[in-house]
Amino acid sequence: MPNGKIQWGRLLGRLSPYTIQKGLRYLKHYGPKEFWVRLHERFEPEEVPYGPWYEAYVPTREELEKQKKRKWKYAPKISVVVPAYQTPEKFLCQMMDSLLEQTYENWELCIADASPENASMEYVLKEYAARDSRIRWKKLEKNMGIAENTNQAFAMASGDFVGLLDHDDLLAPNALYEIAAALEKEPDIDVLYTDEDKVRGDSLEHFQPHLKPDFNLDLLRSNNYICHFFVVKRTLVEQIGGFLAAFDGAQDHDFIFRCVEQAKHIHHIPEILYHWRTHQSSTADNPDSKLYAFEAGKRAVEANLKRCGLKGKVSHTKDYGFYRVTYPVQGNPLVSIIIPNKDAREDLEKCVNSILTKSTYKNFEILIVENNSTGSEIFDYYKKLSQNPRVRLLRWKHPFNYSAINNYAAGKAKGEYLLFLNNDTEIITPEWIEEMLGFCQRKDTGIVGAKLYYGNNTIQHAGTVIGIGGIAGHMFVDMDRERSGYMHKASIIQDLSAVTAACMMVKRSIFEQVHGFEEELAVAFNDVDFCLRVRQLGYLVVYNPYVELYHYESKSRGTEDSKEKVRRFQSEIEFMRCRWEDLLKKGDPYYNKNLSLSKWNYSLKPKDGKA
Repeated sequence: MPNGKIQWGRLLGRLSPYTIQKGLRYLKHYGPKEFWVRLHERFEPEEVPYGPWYEAYVPTREELEKQKKRKWKYAPKISVVVPAYQTPEKFLCQMMDSLLEQTYENWELCIADASPENASMEYVLKEYAARDSRIRWKKLEKNMGIAENTNQAFAMASGDFVGLLDHDDLLAPNALYEIAAALEKEPDIDVLYTDEDKVRGDSLEHFQPHLKPDFNLDLLRSNNYICHFFVVKRTLVEQIGGFLAAFDGAQDHDFIFRCVEQAKHIHHIPEILYHWRTHQSSTADNPDSKLYAFEAGKRAVEANLKRCGLKGKVSHTKDYGFYRVTYPVQGNPLVSIIIPNKDAREDLEKCVNSILTKSTYKNFEILIVENNSTGSEIFDYYKKLSQNPRVRLLRWKHPFNYSAINNYAAGKAKGEYLLFLNNDTEIITPEWIEEMLGFCQRKDTGIVGAKLYYGNNTIQHAGTVIGIGGIAGHMFVDMDRERSGYMHKASIIQDLSAVTAACMMVKRSIFEQVHGFEEELAVAFNDVDFCLRVRQLGYLVVYNPYVELYHYESKSRGTEDSKEKVRRFQSEIEFMRCRWEDLLKKGDPYYNKNLSLSKWNYSLKPKDGKA
């Protein structure tokens, strides 16, 4: 979301001794260069400031009163479970007040108090329980750890659904209402989660909104993006056995994995309904306070892979709580690399040389599809390439049509996996083929894409979002290569609706199942359309930022500057609007409705709806 220069006065105003201590820890962890990059990302001003945006976003008093009067056809009881331990009295009261302010009435609050010697907590809990019978609490004999304390709270729950709330956090007044509304509309939902933000200080200043995508398995393996507010059927909690003490510190990450593995219907409510309090001892504001939690999170991801029958190596990234999964290649399948080309000897030679000299995976063939070149230089280069047994030259004599050219080449390819590559790319990552192949070999995955940079080391592609710019657009365009963007999304593995075919791997069987690229789309959006049709079959499209290439952006084809090219481009836009009308109206499930469709850096959508 950030953009522009750091407001240094604002930053210096926050430099309390605690903030300085925290900064020194981060400096030690990241090193000077990475620390500077992250400092810029954290303190740059937001394009749309969140504070005023949030004030305009929250329901009005009239809307909340209307919610209270709603007549329900299905009104499930929601048990909110809270493991409490040495909770400051003020935080405890504010947490319980946030339940009492709910516009939905059929709830209970189940608090397991693991602070038996804390008389202040006991007094407050007794007072609130006497005030409202829906507030129930149990004094535990001792602190048994976060997992077992939570299980004690689970045991108190009698609701149809159970929601997880931390002892010092807050629910928005319409949180349970929105949960109940979703369940009334779709009673077969097993698991729900919402968006969230953070609050700090006595004024409960709201900041750092986390606006999430719909269920995203590879993102969950990269980071516990679901986190708060998480609600699950009580019978499902009983089925999986609650929290596991072996994952204390990341018990919620493990719990969420085990829930979604068994859930048939996972529902995301794209509303900010949970407020995560930050203070010195919370992981929200001080990751170093619970470094053991990140190791537990790594083990939670490993456990998920094992239960899913996947072999994968999980490693920590530079960023706390974010993980990288690498899947080993099974066997030694042939990969067919398909490169369309017209003239552009310099670009093609750079591309092919980078493949031949840098690739650590060796079982590949390169198919170069010649399309109406005119210069003698390129044919001299073709003659040189023809001496390499890994390279095959094909000829497409018709007018340029990216889809038709690649479909033709795919019919000639011998590989089990097809890797579409632009002629103006250059490989950076030696293990690029293994990285893509490891994901593409999974049963649930159809397509794998890469992270691409312009020659000046700014991002050209970090995934594609439907609706950006009208039809679809690349994310984080022109952002510096070193930066990771909103919630590190430029730099972590995740599922998306589409990726660019400038570097895209697909199972040959799936390519044939969807009949390849749409030849009505000669130049634009053919890769987006292709990805969406693969998604319709139920396969994942994975963005893997650990596959890095330079992309010098279609220099050989020129710009859309003639009347004919403009007309063709407009017809392709219209084709996409007609074919994908429903998706464009509903919005990309891997994006959030509260984010801008005119920006590509996860900026907030202004409340006037113009961006």
